[in-house]
Formats: sequence, C-alpha cells, structure tokens
Amino acid sequence: MAVIGLGVDVVDIARAEAMLVAHRKRVIERLLTADEIAYVTSMPHPPRHLAVRLAAKEAVYKALQSLPNSRAIGWREIEVVRGEYGRPTIRLHGLAARVAGERVGAKIHVSLTHSDLSAVATAILED
Repeated sequence: MAVIGLGVDVVDIARAEAMLVAHRKRVIERLLTADEIAYVTSMPHPPRHLAVRLAAKEAVYKALQSLPNSRAIGWREIEVVRGEYGRPTIRLHGLAARVAGERVGAKIHVSLTHSDLSAVATAILED
C-alpha cells in the first residue's frame, strides 16, 4: 500500500464556540450530517467536538485533493463516525465517495486530538 494523500488541520475551539453561539442551527446544518449533529450536541462540551470534526473534515478534504475531480467536495460529504471501540473513522458520501471510489482500494486513516484550546486532525489516504 502507498500513501496517495495527506491532510492536516487545526481548528481553534473558541472559533467553533463562536460559530455555535452566533449561527448555531444554520452553520451546523451546513457543515455536519444529522448523525454528527446528534453526537456533537449530546456531548458535555459541544464546541470541542464541533472543532475536532471540522478539523477532520478539512484534513480529509486536503488528503483527497491528490485525486482528480475532488475540488467540489462538500462538507457534509465527509462524515466523522465512531468506529469500533469509539475510534474515529470516515464515511464518504456523494462526490467524495465517487472520487475515492475511482481509486480502487483507497482507504482513509484519521487521527484526532484536542486540548482546551484547539483541535487537530490528520488524515492519510492510502491506495
């Protein structure tokens, strides 16, 4: 297997909190899937969980940029889900799924972390 894409992103948790306060419903529905909204809003500190999901989506988007026709991928086409044992995994929809699907065997690995101030995500696209 070979690495064909890499993405890293950092999101300030205070910025995510400001987004939630100023434009809660509109912003969340534009950026997150229904399952992501349910998860983020059920957590004790929603801004932290929003920030880490935004970082993950952007990191995956950057990793997918190594593939043709990937520029128009939307935020909700990249979904952060809890996999086995709570490990974060990525589920692709729409154009993102088609772009990655054109690359037989493409697999996305993601690592997420956050502190009180920032959230960081790294995504690796493997062939």
